[in-house]
Amino acid sequence: MIDVFIGIDLGSTTTKAVVLDGDGQVIGRGITNSRSNYDVAAHMVREEAFVRTRFTLVERETGAAAVEELERNFKLHQYLDQLDLLGEAMSMIAGGPKHAAHAGELKARLAAIGNEMAARARQHFARGASRRSDFFRDLAAADFMQLAEAIAEPKGITFDVLCSVFDAAILSVEALPVDNAFERHVDAALDETSGDARLRAAVESARSVELRTRSTVGTGYGRQRLPFPKEQIRSEILCHGLGAHAMFPATRTVLDIGGQDTKAIQLDAEGLVTSFQMNDRCAAGCGRYLGYIADEMNLAVHELGPLAQRSRQRVKINSTCTVFAGAELRERLSLGQKREDIVAGLHRAIVIRAMSLLARSGGVSDQFTFTGGVARNPAAVSAIEELVRENYGQRTLNISSDSIYTGALGAALFARRAA
Repeated sequence: MIDVFIGIDLGSTTTKAVVLDGDGQVIGRGITNSRSNYDVAAHMVREEAFVRTRFTLVERETGAAAVEELERNFKLHQYLDQLDLLGEAMSMIAGGPKHAAHAGELKARLAAIGNEMAARARQHFARGASRRSDFFRDLAAADFMQLAEAIAEPKGITFDVLCSVFDAAILSVEALPVDNAFERHVDAALDETSGDARLRAAVESARSVELRTRSTVGTGYGRQRLPFPKEQIRSEILCHGLGAHAMFPATRTVLDIGGQDTKAIQLDAEGLVTSFQMNDRCAAGCGRYLGYIADEMNLAVHELGPLAQRSRQRVKINSTCTVFAGAELRERLSLGQKREDIVAGLHRAIVIRAMSLLARSGGVSDQFTFTGGVARNPAAVSAIEELVRENYGQRTLNISSDSIYTGALGAALFARRAA
């Protein structure tokens, strides 16, 4: 039996979870896209974190190299299982009264798309494969739209009809909570993994361990809708501050750019918040704004940063208002300005808004930590480094590959303290 402490950060776009053991060590992380049903999102991300916890236990016995292939095969079978559920949901919708006139043909087209999506799955999870996203909805939607466009007809089974079925089906699939995910898929993953008896023994040992939850704390943009009593809820400010301090103990200033808000936080030597400023009234300068720009340019959000880094002549952006972003983007493109120069200017404009929050919170001290999903964006990081240097001189900027989990880590630390 292992006692564990869980932190869940329910953001506007993604929900994250961190699992700590009794010594306060991170042994599991999970991330999923946030849903309209926050109970399901919290349940799913906890399950994802528990799956990773069991892989951590296997890794301790066998090493990271053996687990990499096993975990990749596990994700493949997890994805295939979700595709089966999606296919069943689409078939049921296609057989409903709304599509009675062409139900048979519609089901046949959907089945053909589903078979091709299953065939592509192995490519997505092959060694070294690059995926647009690790979320089922994103990956399945990208394949479905491409295949539906090829198989649709101008009259009869149109692209819009196929997409309407998919949209309804994916909502029902995402609303299904999954239990015992490790147990459901690990045997199939093992059968396709080039492991030895030692790997199998480690898996058997990991699956038999009871993970006893001692305490759970929730935070994030949607924290008030988490299915926890109020004494198990902490503010984002406190959790991001404590999480950043745990990752980088010398941190004195924290900037978190989330999906719906931006937070500038000042800490003392113990990781306690001394002041903060927060922008939660407007999406400008947040991840939601970048998502809107990506949609306008028909790109994935993670493609914006690398595109901006190719810029040679950054465009000055006058407004970062989400309402007018599309119009300004189209106008600048019509003037012949390059996409990469426009996107580079957008990144700088977003960071300038964040810098005003930092200034009002008390400035940028050394060391300075950048958290949240936007911290994975290399163009945003470059813009922050440049603007901090211009305004405050040389500062140490801390960014972790796990920075998106900072709030969940802080929540887990609060859970451990409570217990």
